[in-house]
Amino acid sequence: MAIYTPEYQPTGEEVAVIKTSKGDIRVKLAGKDAPIHVGNFVELAQKGFYDNLKFHRHVPDFVIQGGCPNTRSLSPDQVARGEGNPAPGTGGPGYSIKGEWTTNPNNHHLDGTLAMARASDPDSAGSQFYFCLGPQEFLDANYTVFGDVADDQSLVLIHSLTIGDVIETIVIE
Repeated sequence: MAIYTPEYQPTGEEVAVIKTSKGDIRVKLAGKDAPIHVGNFVELAQKGFYDNLKFHRHVPDFVIQGGCPNTRSLSPDQVARGEGNPAPGTGGPGYSIKGEWTTNPNNHHLDGTLAMARASDPDSAGSQFYFCLGPQEFLDANYTVFGDVADDQSLVLIHSLTIGDVIETIVIE
């Protein structure tokens, strides 16, 4: 798959408001630490790529994951049952981005950290992201962190998410 370099150049001041079926999550994006990931995320959000996708993976005390376009046409119950062809969790934007965990000085997976999921290829991230539900230091050496929840209310909200919850839209401030 082709490696994509986003045109968007982060300022380091971006905040993403992820509007979900359970409320809004405010995330301070780490544009100075992970400019490729933030640029990609901002571009996808501005294009409406994430609109009406569902969270498709939840592992308590580990992660809640979303951003797979295969979930768009599925109901929350279908996502929870793992229905769909192609299956939830296997889709992306049609390209990959380069990993940045080795160049990100703040690549620490903490409670509320936003990071990009990927396949076994180090440069295979695209659109799927996850929030850490507790510290996950063992991920630091292999996955790129590109943001953190901006407030306590957002942290509480990510801990309430489950499979099938809807990402209504993502607004960049």
